[in-house]
Amino acid sequence: MDYVYTKNAPDAIGPYSQAVKVNGLVFTSGQIAINPATGAVEAETIEAQTEQVCTNLKNVLEAAGSSLDKAVKTVCFLADINDFAAFNAVYGKYFTSKPARSCVAVKTLPKNVLVEVEVIAEL
Repeated sequence: MDYVYTKNAPDAIGPYSQAVKVNGLVFTSGQIAINPATGAVEAETIEAQTEQVCTNLKNVLEAAGSSLDKAVKTVCFLADINDFAAFNAVYGKYFTSKPARSCVAVKTLPKNVLVEVEVIAEL
């Protein structure tokens, strides 16, 4: 098992890794809309937060030797299911290979963000 770290994505805010590689797969931790340059949540809309989340995921996957195109499964968490269409519009620009996906609404996300996404991808 190999741990993945890149300065181009937010540092873990708890006892976990940005991603782990094992048996030809990479498992990312959930990414939220933290700008790695500032360490802060700067975006306020679901669209802007989804852009930051997808950028963070892209950077983690690239550091692992993978890419968004190699994603096989995503799990998406929304703070408000009414944001589903707006989230989906941005998500679809990044995940063009259409991996399997789950998307659920949750009560609260870390730092009160609007969206969190995790990915399993091939190496």
